[in-house]
Amino acid sequence: MTRPQRGSGASGAAYVPSAGAGLHRGVPPGERLRVLLVEDDEGDAFLVGELLAETNSMIDLLVATSLSEARQRVMGVDCVLLDLGLPDAQGLDGLRRVLEMASGAAVCVLTGRSDEHLGIVAVAEGAQDYLVKGQVDGVLLTRALRYAVERKRADENARRLREVELRQAESARLERGLLPQPLMTTDEVSVHTFYRPGRHAALIGGDFYDVVQTQPDRIDLIVGDVCGHGVDEAALGVELRVAWRALVLAGVPDDEVLPALEQVLMSERRLQEIFATVATTRLDLASARATVRLAGHPPPLLLSGGTVAPVPAKGGLLLGVRPRRPIAFDLEFDTDDWSLLMYTDGLIEGRVNGGDERLDVPGLTDLLADPANRAVPLSELPAWLVGRAEQINGGPLADDVAMLLVTRGSGR
Repeated sequence: MTRPQRGSGASGAAYVPSAGAGLHRGVPPGERLRVLLVEDDEGDAFLVGELLAETNSMIDLLVATSLSEARQRVMGVDCVLLDLGLPDAQGLDGLRRVLEMASGAAVCVLTGRSDEHLGIVAVAEGAQDYLVKGQVDGVLLTRALRYAVERKRADENARRLREVELRQAESARLERGLLPQPLMTTDEVSVHTFYRPGRHAALIGGDFYDVVQTQPDRIDLIVGDVCGHGVDEAALGVELRVAWRALVLAGVPDDEVLPALEQVLMSERRLQEIFATVATTRLDLASARATVRLAGHPPPLLLSGGTVAPVPAKGGLLLGVRPRRPIAFDLEFDTDDWSLLMYTDGLIEGRVNGGDERLDVPGLTDLLADPANRAVPLSELPAWLVGRAEQINGGPLADDVAMLLVTRGSGR
């Protein structure tokens, strides 16, 4: 390959006209490449421009004669073609500085014939490729530049994907850590939990539950639902659950627990429109009684003596709307074989057979009263209920679902 006469077109920091800058005017800009050549030899810069022009490369070439000049021109380029012998940077030091200032662009290095080993080291340092002066033609140069850009994009995509995967893994670990561990030691009752968020790929949502045993014969349970489905609502649900546990463990009087929880909600919510519904139950095992309080929440269902019925507690007001103490309802157990199901409304808001009717509390009661569930172990009953609700709905339930099933004796 003969070297062309030296010209003035490649000097300074302007586009080289012969490199195709004025060609293919009808081609969308996204299909062209912008390449910054960092080369202090005017003849070599002119040769690169001519090689690209003769192949109609669709590459716009910008030239800088020093690293300091390149720093001013690197913004927005797809690839940097770097000579390793510059007035203000030599060898790998220049490459490292270019990689630092052009982190989003591919980098190819130009080496002399005697420095080919340096090109191999440059690739190990982070360059996408190296080219030996005098050993490339226009086709090879164009292909090398385009391949370098594609490799850089692939590397960037892989890096971003890895970052996303790491963030998702960290979020999953965090969410798993925020799910409650029932604080209970008694074996007089069993508690079976179920939780599934409505958000895709999430582990927690705005629904929450918790179980705390404060005395040998006393157990407190809560199920709640923060309106909304986002991360903020999930975080608020965790705050309310933790606050409730702290209030119960601190021995706050029963009638003051939910008002205090409402204060937490009103101080921590990001919008005044955010509210929550809550159902709490205090089990007194020694006296075979329970005290149920509802704040805008659907009632628990009692399974006992082969029948299923909603606990007739008053619904009360939503937390965060107009502060008022929920009215306590005392429930007496007639037998030592019973189950109490507490749940969030995501379970009962599904449609019935594609119509406008919701499953609601009566529909859920009918599902539990169905003799078919007698063969379902109590530990699997919450998941069975979700499966049946989805079958009736004709697809997945849209909202978060949380359930607590506390059982004593045979549970039915």
